[in-house]
Amino acid sequence: MRVIGYIEHPIFKISIFKNDGRTSVKFENELYEQTFKLGNDERFATVEGIQQWASPALLEKITDGFRLMHSANLAAREEAFPTDSDHAFEDII
Repeated sequence: MRVIGYIEHPIFKISIFKNDGRTSVKFENELYEQTFKLGNDERFATVEGIQQWASPALLEKITDGFRLMHSANLAAREEAFPTDSDHAFEDII
């Protein structure tokens, strides 16, 4: 797999990869990542084609996906490691 380019974005790191003629696009923020495997469709063969595909509407859905991932992560942490409000902090005398 090799990087063929990046798309500038103020919040996400967007990387474009090629592997055996197939294109993948990875969106990353500080904690999470989403990868779209676009196959070997010629429309996605160039950075310009990917830029056209990565529309503002798609980026909003990706943002929503990151919010959902974060909520699921927090809920899973709370379920796995419940916080006991009585013992959340040490008693300071």
